[in-house]
Amino acid sequence: MVGDGRRDAPAQRSSRFDRYADSVPNSPAARSREHEGDANPLGGVRSNYPGPRADISRDPRLTWWRRVLPIIASHRWPFAASIVLSFASLIFQTLVPNLLNHAITDSLERRRAPLHHAVLEIVVFAVVAGATGVLSRQYLFRTAFEVEADLRSLIYEHLAGLSFSFFDRVQSGQLISRANSDIRSVQMYSTFAPLILVQSSIGVLAFVFMLQIDPLLACVAMVVMPLLYVVGVKMRRVLFPISWITQARLADVATIVDENVNGVRVVKSFAQERAEVNRLADAAERVAWAYVKDAQIRGQWSPWVQNLPQLGLALVLVVGGIMVIHGGLSIGAILAFNTYLLMLQAPFMMLGQLVMMGQRAKASAERIFEILDERPDVVDRPGAYDLVEVRGALDFDHVHFGYGPDTEILRDFDVHVDPGEVVALVGRTGSGKSTVARLATRFYDVTGGAVRLDGHDVRDVTLESLRASVGVVLDEPFLFSVSVRENIAYGAPRASDDEIEAAARAAAADGFIRELPDGYDTVIGERGYTLSGGQRQRIAIARTLLVNPPVLILDDATSAIDVHVESTIYDALATLLATRTTLVIAHRVSTIALARRVIVLEDGRVVGDGTHEELLASSPLYGEILAQTMDGGH
Repeated sequence: MVGDGRRDAPAQRSSRFDRYADSVPNSPAARSREHEGDANPLGGVRSNYPGPRADISRDPRLTWWRRVLPIIASHRWPFAASIVLSFASLIFQTLVPNLLNHAITDSLERRRAPLHHAVLEIVVFAVVAGATGVLSRQYLFRTAFEVEADLRSLIYEHLAGLSFSFFDRVQSGQLISRANSDIRSVQMYSTFAPLILVQSSIGVLAFVFMLQIDPLLACVAMVVMPLLYVVGVKMRRVLFPISWITQARLADVATIVDENVNGVRVVKSFAQERAEVNRLADAAERVAWAYVKDAQIRGQWSPWVQNLPQLGLALVLVVGGIMVIHGGLSIGAILAFNTYLLMLQAPFMMLGQLVMMGQRAKASAERIFEILDERPDVVDRPGAYDLVEVRGALDFDHVHFGYGPDTEILRDFDVHVDPGEVVALVGRTGSGKSTVARLATRFYDVTGGAVRLDGHDVRDVTLESLRASVGVVLDEPFLFSVSVRENIAYGAPRASDDEIEAAARAAAADGFIRELPDGYDTVIGERGYTLSGGQRQRIAIARTLLVNPPVLILDDATSAIDVHVESTIYDALATLLATRTTLVIAHRVSTIALARRVIVLEDGRVVGDGTHEELLASSPLYGEILAQTMDGGH
C-alpha cells in the first residue's frame, strides 16, 4: 500500500470522515518528527538505536577497506580504547620474559637479588596484562557489533530508497544474504584485523629485545620470515575467488528458502515438495563444494604458515644451545629469547586466518557495494517542492512508458481526470491499466510525455508529498505480522481507535474483524495469510481510507471480494468517492458502475472514453471485455 500519509486535505471531505481526518498527521515524515521516540508504526516502542553514524565512502576507486573506514572511524573512541588497551596488555606481556631472564640470572645463577621480588613483579605484570586484555576485548566487541548494526542499517536505508525497477530484477534472498552473512564477514575482519596489526607491532618490540639479548641469534630466528610472506601472498590470491563463490552460493540458498517460505501454498497445491527439496539440496551441495574447496586450499597452505615459524624455533634452539654450551649465552637469556620468539611468531601463526578472513571480507564487501552503489531511478529532482492544497486534477499528457528498452506498455496515453471525478479503467490483461496506477504514484518515471497532478509534473514535486496525496490499494495487498489495528493504522500510527474503526466500517471490514478471536487486537499471520483474500483487501482499503488521500486508486482492489460484500463496500465508498479523484481499475460490471466515466485501453492506448451506456452502444471492444469478465466469473 502506498499513499501512507497526506500533507493537505482535499478542499471537501466526506462527513463520514470529518470526525477524524483533521487529526490524522500530515505525513509519515512529519509524524516521525513530531512523535520521535513514541510508537512504532508496527507496534511496540521505537528502538533507542540512533541509526548509522556515518556512511561508507562512495568513491568506487578506493579499496574496499578504505570505503568501510568511515564507519569504523565513527566509532573511533571505543575502537581506539580497545587498540590502546590491547597494546598495553601486550607490552606488559613482552616485559615478562625480560623479567624472567633477570630472575634466573640474578636470583638463581648469581644470587644477587631475592627471588620473591622477581616473582612478585612477574605476577603484577601478568595481572595488569590480563586486566587490560579483558577491557580491550569488551571495547572491541562493542565496536564490532555497533559497526555491524551500522552497516546493516545502511543497507536497509539504501534499499528503502531504491526504485521499483531494482526490486524487479534482484532476488530477495540475495538481499537477505548480503544484509546478514556478508556484513558479518566485513565486520569481523574490519574490527579484528587491527588487533593482529597490534600483535605485529608487539612482534617488532619483541625483536628489539631479541637483538639486545644476541643479534646473531635474532637474525637466525628471522631466516624463515621472508618465506612466510611469500606463502601469505600466494594464499591470498587463491582464496579470493573461492570466497566470492561461497558467498554467492550461500545467497542462492537464502533465495530458495525465501521463495519456498513465501510460496509454500503454491508448492503444496501442486505437490512439488519433493522437487523443491531436491532444488534446495542441489544448492546446498554447491555450497558444500565451495566449502570443501576452501578447506582444501586452507589445508594446502595453512601448514606452511603454521610450521615455518617452528623451523625458526628449531634453528634458534640449535644455535642457542651451542652458544650456551660454550658459555656465550646464559640459560635465562635463551629461555627469554625463546619466549620472545614465540611472541614474534604469533602474528605469523595467525597470518593464515587473517588472510582467509580478509579474502572473505573482500568478497563480501564487493557484494555489499553492488547494492550500496546502486542508484535509484526515481528520485526527487533538485529544487523539488511539496504539493499543497491538492484538488485532485490528474493528467496523463501523451504518456509513453515501457518496463524495458524493448517493450512499450503505454503508447501516447492521453487522459484528463477532473477533481472529484470517478473514472474506471477497463481493458484486457496486459493493456496497461496497472501501469497507469504506478505512474500516477511515480513508482516509475514515464519515458515520454508527462503525468501531472493539479498541473504539477509529478517529477517536479517531492516523492513524499506525491505519495501522501495519491493512495493506492493493490489487488494483492501486503499485511504485516502484527495486529489488525496496527495494519490499518500503518500509514497513520497516531490515529485513535475511533478513527481506525471508522475506516474499517467504511471498508466493510468492521464486522469480520470483531468476530476474530481478539477483535482488532488479533495478530494475523505472515503476509496476512490467516485471513481470506477478501478480508485482506478490505483491511488494505481501510488502511488507505484512514490516511484520507485526495486522489485514490483502486487497482482491482475488490477482486477477491464476493459481489454482495463488494456492493456493501461501494455503498459506503460512494459518499467518500464523491469528494476525491478516484481511478478504479475494474473488471466487474459492479465495479464499473461505481464510476461516472469509463476509459477503455487496448495495447496501451485509449480506444474508448464515455459512460458505461455510451460505450456499450459505440464500442464493440468494450462489450467483448465485459463478456469475457462475466464468463471468467467476474
